[in-house]
Amino acid sequence: MVLDGVRALVFDVFGTVVDWRSGVAREAEPFLKRYGAGTAVPTAFADAWRRRYSPAMEEVRSGRRPFTRLDVLHRENLEAVLPEFGIDPASVPASELDELNLAWHRLEPWPDAVAGLTRLKARYIIAPLSNGNIVLMLNMAKRSRIPWDAILGAELVQAYKPMPEAYLRTADVLAMKPDEICLVAAHNGDLAAARACGLQTAFVPRPTEHGLAQTTDLHPDQAWDLVASDFIDLAERLQL
Repeated sequence: MVLDGVRALVFDVFGTVVDWRSGVAREAEPFLKRYGAGTAVPTAFADAWRRRYSPAMEEVRSGRRPFTRLDVLHRENLEAVLPEFGIDPASVPASELDELNLAWHRLEPWPDAVAGLTRLKARYIIAPLSNGNIVLMLNMAKRSRIPWDAILGAELVQAYKPMPEAYLRTADVLAMKPDEICLVAAHNGDLAAARACGLQTAFVPRPTEHGLAQTTDLHPDQAWDLVASDFIDLAERLQL
């Protein structure tokens, strides 16, 4: 049986459940125009901001910095990326930077996400296993009616993926063995780290996460336990 013994499905969120690139670009566009960078491509701004995501978390993963929630890292990265677009962060009121930083709380789910999650919830515990912090995940879920049973992830377990602790402490929080949990993700690297910790794995590609010219994570690069085209297909393959 597919995903035999699995009791909980945990989900990567940025890119897998929600379209971060379009959402950040949409909110950045009026900001860029207001501060004299109207010729900048908003998706390029989103990409530049996102490029600082993993290096910022690596400071925490490496132990060079204590655990710091993603909202704080995103805010620091925003100030760092503005000069690339000709904007002096000191010229922008802190309240405006704070508001733009909340774009990450307002990301839209992919069209299949909420309906698919609702079907999956009929059998499984469903929760995010995201590097996003708790209030970010809560605000996103409330806004888009994402039907999580719980909010799990990095802030709760004080570890950023793909550190083993992010997966293993999540299993401990759920009082489950790792193989009773399946990670659903659009990123092969995330799935590989989860599999190494004993979790089951489901790959759902999001071929436009990085735009139409995306070249990464278009196909599964291992024999994951399940591969589906989207969350609706995932539910159907699980006979839900």
